[in-house]
Amino acid sequence: MDQLVSDRPRSSRTIRLNDADNIIVAVDPIEPGALAEGVVATARVPRGHKMAIVPIAQGEPVRKFGQIIGFASCPIAPGDWVHEHNVEMHAFAREYHFAEDARDEPVLPLAEQATFQGFRRANGKVGTRNYIGILTSVNCSATVARYIAKEIERSGLLDDHPNIDGVIPLVHGGGCALDVKGEGYEILKRTQWGYATNPNMAGVLMVGLGCEGFQISRWMEAYGVKESDTFRTFVIQDVGGTKKTVAAGAEAIRDMLPIVGKARRTTVPASEIVLALQCGGSDGYSGITANPALGAAVDILVNQGGTAILSETPEIYGAEHLLTRRAADRATGEKLVSMIRWWEDYTARNKMEMNNNPSPGNKAGGLTTILEKSLGAAAKGGTKTLAGVYHYAEPIDRHGFVYMDTPGYDPVSATGQVAGGANVLCFTTGRGSAYGCKPTPSIKIATNTVMYERMIDDMDLNCGDVLDGVSIADKGKEIFETVLKVASGERSKSEQNGYGDTEFVPWQVGATM
Repeated sequence: MDQLVSDRPRSSRTIRLNDADNIIVAVDPIEPGALAEGVVATARVPRGHKMAIVPIAQGEPVRKFGQIIGFASCPIAPGDWVHEHNVEMHAFAREYHFAEDARDEPVLPLAEQATFQGFRRANGKVGTRNYIGILTSVNCSATVARYIAKEIERSGLLDDHPNIDGVIPLVHGGGCALDVKGEGYEILKRTQWGYATNPNMAGVLMVGLGCEGFQISRWMEAYGVKESDTFRTFVIQDVGGTKKTVAAGAEAIRDMLPIVGKARRTTVPASEIVLALQCGGSDGYSGITANPALGAAVDILVNQGGTAILSETPEIYGAEHLLTRRAADRATGEKLVSMIRWWEDYTARNKMEMNNNPSPGNKAGGLTTILEKSLGAAAKGGTKTLAGVYHYAEPIDRHGFVYMDTPGYDPVSATGQVAGGANVLCFTTGRGSAYGCKPTPSIKIATNTVMYERMIDDMDLNCGDVLDGVSIADKGKEIFETVLKVASGERSKSEQNGYGDTEFVPWQVGATM
């Protein structure tokens, strides 16, 4: 009897996400000879990866989530490991069904909305943090900006103002050698304005060199900005060099500290949350656990009258048809598709292809094509109507679920969202990420328990327990409650670790001249 038992194939935990799927996902590694969905594995399948459960002919679609994630590059037998060695990607038609699933989204009455403790600004917006930012017009003024911040930190004056979260130098690598009438200039202009006016920023100092293409005076004129007690500018060449500018900048911030320090948190409705959605270091679990759970939290937030921003256009490629049918109207859906077409042209001009994404880490985690990655990434957006589509760093001017066109590279993407007005950020990760964001707090959400436990000092929440039976709905509620706590001042792990000073990365588009 013992011999008969030992000869039986061992059973492995797997997930079949849709009845139309011809693959399953390994919850735990599947060893050769193990049984899964009635199929005996012919090769080892790492956790998070895929195994075929029916024959898939060469050229036939491989389906996950009930959607096409690629095509068999050779015949695939039941029990085979399905990955980039036997799956390829090529273009195929997608039906956009514009606005087919659009609906009015009911919002809870104000008296029934959840609340948090935020900083109500004079313009009516609400911040979740209270920072003074030092922005730079050009890379040439970056060192001076850092020196000013160090001078304030060294002085110890922040100890006298506990309601100020810090003084942050937000420096970048551009600002000159660019076409001042071009797209790259306009993006940088919007990004700088968005950070200067983000509700988490209570005071701003801007430092330039003087001869750069991105002139501070021209930028101020474009937005009708004038200097004030909480907005100051210095140009190194005009002030008289490095040391004099550092001294003048530090003195200006010392004058701001008592004003910014007067801010107090008050009770405000959840409708004031503008939540940035990010995923990075994704794996085969991302679209099964953390991303759908974040989507459930987004649905709760939208019901509360809040706003959620989905982005990373290269990482919704192949899933955009699921968003266009949720668009509020045809024009909104067509605007999203036009962005997809721009990216196809952009990558072609640079001798790249959309499937250059996923990254090596994504592939090691079980993601085979950008189509598969995108279907999982889009789940962060929940199920609500797509209320608006925005270009990079444009101000988000409506509530609900919206989309912003950004690259997939997390720091660049999040920079655009914060410039758009995001005051909280949720970041799902399967491989593990060490990203943080200032002035907007970043909440890290793990897709699997193994990584969560290994990187416990960086992860705020674990969605790996979804694989053990915790419902997506319950996990969504947990995420939403965590967003409210962090918005009220609870420090996220990335904040505790001091991340965020160097993650300001505006999108550079166009030629460097």
